[in-house]
Formats: sequence, structure tokens, C-alpha cells
Amino acid sequence: MKRHLALLFVLIAFSTVAYGENYLLNGGQTSRIQYKMVQTVEPNPAIHTLNLSYVIPTTYQSPTYNQTIVNSNFDFSPQPQNREEFTDQRGNKVIKVSWQKPTSTIRTVIALLADNKTVLQEIKTTTPFPFSNIPQDVQPYLTATKQVPVTDPAIIAKAKELTAGSKTEFDAVQRILSWVIDHMNYVLTPQDYGAMYSFKSGKGNCQNYSHLSAALMRAVGIPARIVNGITLKQPYTIRMKNGNMTLKMAEGRHSWIEVYFPDLGWVPFDPQQTQLFVSNRFIRVEVGLDNEETSQDGLIRWTQVRAELASPQFEETIESSFLGDTIDLSAQKQTYGPSKVLFTPAVSATFQPVALVKEPPPPPKIPTEQLATLTYSKPFMIGNLEFPRNVDFLAARGPAQQTDGNNFEMRKNFLVETAEYVTEQSQYAQIFVLNKPMDVRKIGIVLHKFGGSGFLWLELLKDEDGLPGATIATSEMVSVDQMKFNPGYDWVDFDYGADVPKLSPGRYWIALGFTGRPILNWFYSYGKPVGPADGTRYKTILDTQWSNSLNFEFNYRVVGFTTQ
Repeated sequence: MKRHLALLFVLIAFSTVAYGENYLLNGGQTSRIQYKMVQTVEPNPAIHTLNLSYVIPTTYQSPTYNQTIVNSNFDFSPQPQNREEFTDQRGNKVIKVSWQKPTSTIRTVIALLADNKTVLQEIKTTTPFPFSNIPQDVQPYLTATKQVPVTDPAIIAKAKELTAGSKTEFDAVQRILSWVIDHMNYVLTPQDYGAMYSFKSGKGNCQNYSHLSAALMRAVGIPARIVNGITLKQPYTIRMKNGNMTLKMAEGRHSWIEVYFPDLGWVPFDPQQTQLFVSNRFIRVEVGLDNEETSQDGLIRWTQVRAELASPQFEETIESSFLGDTIDLSAQKQTYGPSKVLFTPAVSATFQPVALVKEPPPPPKIPTEQLATLTYSKPFMIGNLEFPRNVDFLAARGPAQQTDGNNFEMRKNFLVETAEYVTEQSQYAQIFVLNKPMDVRKIGIVLHKFGGSGFLWLELLKDEDGLPGATIATSEMVSVDQMKFNPGYDWVDFDYGADVPKLSPGRYWIALGFTGRPILNWFYSYGKPVGPADGTRYKTILDTQWSNSLNFEFNYRVVGFTTQ
């Protein structure tokens, strides 16, 4: 059958699979971006030779995402004693620089001007599945690596199961991607970055999503390559039928994939949430078989004169400004897809839509008078609990590795600061869903204090037709002056005092209130690892309704007691 694929935006009930709300994304983004990355390296006195390498971002064209580098510049201070430029086997343009016995801070400034454009119109593809006659330069992207174990029997079996009956490449790809999105939950600090870890655990960061997607695709003959680059934090908004949805990523390093279609060429996918495109908030830098191979950009290597590890200190900052930014995106509801968020342009192709699984009915509501008679004695906590506690993101770096003898290296990592400035002109609310009765003693959220003064509190709100509603209870106030300065993010708990709220199973909201001029970020997770896809909202001082939704989930915990 020939169908048009649509953007997916679905509602997920707590701990269940839900009905979907699937939306077609149409329109585009056009931006001129001034980008700058500043890296500083403090060499250890024991370092004999220090080597840095970078990949030069280049112009790239695809059916949906286009990057035009107007100009770029790499400035080093002090000037390196050696400099080499070459193109590697994957087509990446690499700069390598080195210093002998460096004694002062080494500063690298990478600046570029990019015209980025994402166009989301109907895509037509007729590539059959399976297909052959793959060009010689594309064939390497079918091979197995440690991080992309194409020949593993479990990967092969799952890939064949997912694509059984597929007649077109697009059908096979959308089935694999839908499974990956539903199977995975995003975590910033996984134990391993390879596909097998994510296949078994269902956890991972952007590297894991990319490796698992590439492994399953390559296992059935679909070429897929890993892309490394930068995402920018500039948000953008999609017009929805009942409001707007704002999308935002952290500003930092990111990994995604490109899939080869014989009739389209290489097409970008972000396996966390986008199909056949990436936003123009992406800066594309480096490609390869996996993230072990795509390691040239930002690589620090050194030799040292003693056996003890002499790691240099490192810091990296990113700045971006949008000199022009035109956004025109709208979404139209459809009826199929995975149970988590997937955005896609329309596709004209033969494929079988991924069926939605209906959620079980919610637990029955308990009348208020009955809640008061229950005995709450069992400790209970729910929430979006995983985040990197007290991490200094500016100095985040991969651990030093000994390559041989007295040679060492440190690679870039993908630990990014996902956080929203929540004490300015908007109020933010996060849903939580109970499947059992609870008396709430305190609610914690993950904050970082930059400064300012004033007071914070949390409002506990009813859910009214999917939006924050009437106030149930208000926490005691927390003084910003008494909050500690931490290198990163940590829990701040808000107590509800003697008047403990007793809640029936159902949906509830927590909304951050503030007075004065506090400067605070609230940490969030990509996607919706715990709650429903519509469960993060905000409103500005001019809004009367919580009609604006966000594509991420704030980190929170609700602590108290439930019945036995």
C-alpha cells in the first residue's frame, strides 16, 4: 500500500504504552549562524609533546538538511610549532597541530559562519528492499565494528524480525527506527556506548542511539554512517492544532546518523526523535563508521617523560548567535507510529504503518473522603531521577587513555548540559503520574544556582483536560540566598509541611514559582523517559493557558508514603 508518513507526537501514560497522536511536519527553517568554540588546554609540566586535532566543518547538501559554510577560521595561541592538514579516508578535512614542551595555556578559537536550511516537504523514494549495486565508496558503511556489531546473532535476528515483509528501504528503515525509539531511554552517562549495551539495557546517550540504529540497518544491508557535530540551544516552535510545541537541544557535541538511499543519497536521521532530517540547529562536522573512528575532532594527545599520568586540564565553551532565523513549521495529526516522539516530513513510499498499542485503563480514582482514611506507611518515590550530579560541564572530557608506551590521549565526549533558565519571563510545569495513592511529603527538582536572590516554591496542581489546573497545595518557600553554589546540578527539595497532600492515582502537575530575581537552571532529560509526551508545559506572563509544550522532561522526584 502507498501511504504518507507523518510526524509522531504521542501521549504516554506512566509505565504503560499509550494511544498515539501522530503529526505530519511541514515547512522549514532558514538561518544564518555565527558560531564560535573556544578551547583552553593547561599542559602538565611532564608533557613532552602536545598534539591537538580538529575537523573542519564543510558544506553539505541533502534532500532535507543543508549546511553552507560561508567562512571558517582556526586561531591558535601560542602558534603551534607544527601544523598539518589532510583529508582522511572518510572525507573529513583534518587539522593537526603540536607543541614541544608547552609551558603556557594553549587557546584554540574555532569560528565559522554557516547558512543552514532545513526543508520539510514530501519526499518520494522507491528504493526496494533489499537492494544491491551499492557504490564502492558507500560499502564500508555496511561493515561491523566493536561499537556497531553487525554480525552479532542477536542484532541480525532482531533486524530481520523488524524488517520481515518490507518491500521498500523506507519501510525497513522506519520499522527499525520506530523500534529503537520505543526501546531506548536517554541517559547522559551510560556504562558503555556500544550498540549491544543499548540492545540489552534499553539505555544510552546519543552515541548509543546512533550505534544501535546503524547496527540494525547494516545487518539487513542498509548503509548507515555515524555523524558527529554540534547542536545549538536556540529553540524553535511548531504550530499545533491546540497550541505550540517548543523544541530545544543542549548546546554541545552530538552524534546522529545518515542513511544511504540510492534514489536520495545520504539523508540525516537523529535516532532520538527525527526521521529523514535534522534541525538546522545542527552543525555537521565529522563522519565515520562509529564514534571510535569519528574521534579526530577535538582529540588531545600527548607524550610524557614520566610513568605517572600527566593529564592536561581542559575547558570548552560554545557560543552561537543567529544573525537571521526564519521558522515556519506546522504539524498535522495522523494515527500511527512508535509510542514515543518521532518527527518526520511526509514520505510518499510503499510501507506498512507501525501500529500503536493501546494503553490499559488508568487505576480508578479514590474519593477524597476515602483517601483521608487510608494508612500511608510504605516509603514511596517516583520521578525522572537520572542526571549527572554536580558535574562541571565546561571541563567535561573523556578519561585519559594510554595508547602505547608514554603516549596518551583524551577524546571529546557527549556529556551536555540540558537545562532551561526557568526564573525569567515564563513559568514552567512538569507532570507526574501516580498509579497508587500517596501522601506527598516533599518534591525535589534538579537546579543549578548562578546567582540572584529571592524565594522559590512549588505548586502542586490538578490535571484539567491535560493541562495544569487548580492548586492542591503550595510548598514552603526556599531562600535562594541559602542555596549552595555547586559545580553542577543537584536536588533542591520543597517540603509541604504539616498539611500533607493525599493524592489519588492519576495525573498531577508541579509548577515552579519564584519571587525576586533568582538566576536558576532546571535540568531536563531528552525525550520523555518517565511521563507522557505532553507532560512538560510553560506559559509566559501574557498567557492565560498552559498551551505551550516542550519536547523534554524536567528532572524531578516526588517523595512520600503509599499504602501497603
